[in-house]
Amino acid sequence: MDLRDRILTYTSGLRPDGDYTPPGPQDRERLARGVGRLLEGDTAGADQVLARAGFGVTRLVDTASGRRYDEVAATRRGEGEHWGRLYVSADTGVRWSVQVPHPVADRDTERLGVRLLEGTPGGALVVAGAHRRAGRGDAADVAHREDSAFHAIVLELHKRDVPGLQLHGFARTDRRSYDAVLSTGAAQHTADGATALADRMEADGLRVCRGWSARCPLEGTTNVQGRAAQRQHATFLHVELAPAARRDGTKGDAAASALAGLLTTWADG
Repeated sequence: MDLRDRILTYTSGLRPDGDYTPPGPQDRERLARGVGRLLEGDTAGADQVLARAGFGVTRLVDTASGRRYDEVAATRRGEGEHWGRLYVSADTGVRWSVQVPHPVADRDTERLGVRLLEGTPGGALVVAGAHRRAGRGDAADVAHREDSAFHAIVLELHKRDVPGLQLHGFARTDRRSYDAVLSTGAAQHTADGATALADRMEADGLRVCRGWSARCPLEGTTNVQGRAAQRQHATFLHVELAPAARRDGTKGDAAASALAGLLTTWADG
């Protein structure tokens, strides 16, 4: 199958007026345990645990690259369809993750996430399953909620010291003249490879605000995955990108190339 098409077909159905109810504590615990087993290489055990939450593991082979991936996704129609998905490289151990908490709402972050997963071996892609304005109130804003499948999955990656890159998007205005805002969220210090990432982006013509050494907008200090990473001393990088740096084109290609370089550095460890 075409991995890119599969993921983007899933996210294309997300709407701000869509349904969303977060998983209860028991389902979150089952999802976390199942993902933990998958990350430890126990695919059969993972599938067994995940089934109790209405999820399962499917082995996929991407037609474009021939690479194998394990997909964690809902196996039946219902609330679980909106809890999100996880894609894990099945050919290597997981050495980095890319997280997309606001697909469609932060336009093209889901496309960039897929691009990075396809282009750099050894990774995992965590994708939220609802538009950030779906459901009631801020229930689906998983970057600021701890009661989500997205958060439970990211925590399992943190526990295994898998560095994470979380993608966000912002509207370009005169007040926000940057192409990218890089920060470590709550930690407020430089992450492994972050300075080199900023340097490479700037060398390719992108204007970058570095949250660890300057006052930047949108630093993600209230991001709950970033706060969890700080508590667990895990590497977490919060990346805000302007529209041109998310979509195909000169700036988008420069941003994607620089981010892929960081993931390669993390993979080589």
